[in-house]
Amino acid sequence: MQSVDVAIIGGGMVGLTLAAALAETELRVAVIEGHQPEPELSALPDVRVSALSRASERILRRLGAWEGIAGRRMAAYDKMQVWEQDSFARISFDAARLAQPNLGHIVENRVIQLALLERVKQLPMVSLMMPERCQSIAFGETEAWLTLASGKHLTAKLVVGADGANSWLRQQLDIPLTHWDYGHSAIVANIRCEEPHQQTARQIFRPQGPLAFLPLSDSHLCSIVWSVAPEEAERLCTLSDEAFNRELTSAFDGQLGLCRVEGERQAFPLKMRYARDFVRDRVALVGDAAHTIHPLAGQGVNLGLLDAASLAQELKQLWLADQDIGKKAKLRPYERWRKAEAAKMITAMQGFRDLFDGSHPAKKLVRDLGMLLADKAPGLKDEFMRRALGLSGELPELARY
Repeated sequence: MQSVDVAIIGGGMVGLTLAAALAETELRVAVIEGHQPEPELSALPDVRVSALSRASERILRRLGAWEGIAGRRMAAYDKMQVWEQDSFARISFDAARLAQPNLGHIVENRVIQLALLERVKQLPMVSLMMPERCQSIAFGETEAWLTLASGKHLTAKLVVGADGANSWLRQQLDIPLTHWDYGHSAIVANIRCEEPHQQTARQIFRPQGPLAFLPLSDSHLCSIVWSVAPEEAERLCTLSDEAFNRELTSAFDGQLGLCRVEGERQAFPLKMRYARDFVRDRVALVGDAAHTIHPLAGQGVNLGLLDAASLAQELKQLWLADQDIGKKAKLRPYERWRKAEAAKMITAMQGFRDLFDGSHPAKKLVRDLGMLLADKAPGLKDEFMRRALGLSGELPELARY
């Protein structure tokens, strides 16, 4: 029987961020993860990538993981262009306007995980159990008992669910979800473009759903996130490469010339999830285990990393005050803070999606005029980007200047 203070179920980006963020304390931490990531990167980037904000960059830098990311593979982007298909309206963003070096970085999820894993392995207070899975959980007054698939047993004052959208821990506690299906699936793939992307992220809003081209380190290679109806996603994924290339180039208004898919195409359903409780006695949820949102603004991973940094901050304060880190009453400030932030993001993403859904002429005119007005209103546009970058708002200490 191994005893720890914090058992983190899930050794992905968010779970490892939490483990690394607890390094300044004397809390004993265990990370339980069922999948060992492949350490060698292939020449072609993975199709699952994230757009890291400045706030996320600050967190990863302060945890000592940024060097591992930069040493592997990442791509900065300094401009963003957004427009609606068959419309006069478009809006553009430029890092120079905000006196910023860039608007963020496009990084493969596995690169982030590997860099964090490298850092966490250096921490003596962290036990990595990988690959390993949880089999059952039981609760007492002062601790939780975990039985692992290997037959090992673990006790913890706090168990953290960082185990993704289909969280095992959340299901074991039968925590209710507010949820809805966005009615879309997202196709992700690597695309070689005829024209260079010029370190610019691009997104077109189409009646069928948004399509984003995210610039990678190769000047002619982009990662796409193409949101379409599930049956359309299935059709597009079964097309030949040549047929897919034609449809993609047309859907993107030929903005970067002929587009050619390289490697695999994947599609996954898009759902909103919002857990009723982010904390229970002896339990806390972070990242996708607590909430999932539409990827059209690329904020899902950033929201999860902020969860991890916020929970670490609260746990550190409880530890310094010699308080019980697993009591729900003590964890309520974390829950109120992160539930409010997640709700704001979910509401904003749903508003965007509703605004650009459909092609009714009157609705289209209203949103086109709104986009045009927003582009001509520097204060409004700059504040939007400052919030997206994590330069304003209620941030944990790890994410602040």
